[in-house]
Amino acid sequence: MTTTDPYRRALERAHIHALEYLDTLDTANVSPGASAEQLRARLRKPLSELGVSPERIVDDLAADVAGGLLGSATGRFFAWVIGGSLPSTVATEWLVSTWDQNAGIFATGPAVAVIEEVVGEWLKDLFALPAHSSFALVTGCQMAHTTCLAAARHQVLSEHGWDVEKRGLCGSPPIHVLTNRDLHGTVDRSLRLLGMGTGCRVMLEVDEDSRVLSHSLARELKARRGEPMIVHLLAGEINTGAFDRFEELIPLAKEYGAWVHVDGAFGLWAQASPALRHYCRGVGLADSWATDAHKWLNVPYDSGLAFVAHPDAHVACMTQSESYLVHQEGARDQMHYNPEWSRKARGPAIYAALRELGRQGVADLVDRCCKHARDLVVQIGRLEGAEVVWLPSINQGLVRFLDSGPGAAEADHARRTDQVIARIVADGEVFFQGTLWRGKRCMRVSVSNWRTNESDVSRAVAAVARALR
Repeated sequence: MTTTDPYRRALERAHIHALEYLDTLDTANVSPGASAEQLRARLRKPLSELGVSPERIVDDLAADVAGGLLGSATGRFFAWVIGGSLPSTVATEWLVSTWDQNAGIFATGPAVAVIEEVVGEWLKDLFALPAHSSFALVTGCQMAHTTCLAAARHQVLSEHGWDVEKRGLCGSPPIHVLTNRDLHGTVDRSLRLLGMGTGCRVMLEVDEDSRVLSHSLARELKARRGEPMIVHLLAGEINTGAFDRFEELIPLAKEYGAWVHVDGAFGLWAQASPALRHYCRGVGLADSWATDAHKWLNVPYDSGLAFVAHPDAHVACMTQSESYLVHQEGARDQMHYNPEWSRKARGPAIYAALRELGRQGVADLVDRCCKHARDLVVQIGRLEGAEVVWLPSINQGLVRFLDSGPGAAEADHARRTDQVIARIVADGEVFFQGTLWRGKRCMRVSVSNWRTNESDVSRAVAAVARALR
């Protein structure tokens, strides 16, 4: 028996099922068709005394999840800023599982540690961030925020003589987090996880485009002069894709000694596009940045990115050492930069995506998604009973559907919008979801999948037209 014999048949079956799934992406329903009860009935098999062959497990799993997978890998999925997976990244993830390296320190996987180093350098260059910045590859933007804000917490408290890693927060100087009022919920959760709580937030006034007003920031900074402060700004608001004016706001925050953190979950990728990078002008002046690779770079899930312009603060809040660990001189140990100990190798998929696309390919992907988002909003907005609420500046837009009844109020339009979205989802041809923005119930249009093309846009508009009829 060869080393590969225990694996061969299972991998061959997985290969067949994977290709069958990919072959149906253009024709299959995007909406899941199986109920929770149906899925439980299939998957809740008795745990047997004796094991089952690997190939049988693979076959059963492929059959039992039928109808229970959301078609987010298709080009007709336009909800929640979910990208797809490039061919090289899917194949690379198979290799990552085969290699089974613990990417915690260099010694437990030298090759994947170096891949991570290379990826960090490439990304800093692509985003035009300071070359000296440290970075971490984490699960998603939730943990990217947590990592960056942990570094910020360390820095602003150490400047006031407080060692938070040793003494905790009890009795520490209070930290004020001045934030764009349209912050994403992941930032709130990070504040809770880090013990600062949501009560530390100071909501800054924004204009009609969700951008922080400089006079609001100046007023709140002045009121807290001399106290620990973190300023949170947006590169891509979740509903509209709006960007704060970094070139104006970051120097203002720095005048008062505040740390500036940028939520660029998807918007930071505008830096890769010559046509769009003006939205990010001045973003490199910040102290930390969070984004995702599993959105616009289209790598499989479990790929968030954190960057910190102050490596000492980054390491101080994360580092850990034990006598049984091997730390090699000159090597980068990943665990000093992220909140996990044992972890999968996240670098190879990003490495593969960046090599498959190249600089021009990343720019083209971003530009193409923005064009499709704008076309979707414009064309849906032309349908009878539809209204454009936000025309995309990048890849996020909003439409809603109006109740044509006499004297229809906002609540009626909201109900009508939700009814139309439900019909679209039930039809299965495309997938959208709703959101509440400025008191209006809307359907959000989000495009971040490399597979989306003009045919997908046409099919989506036709599906919305059917739902309206």
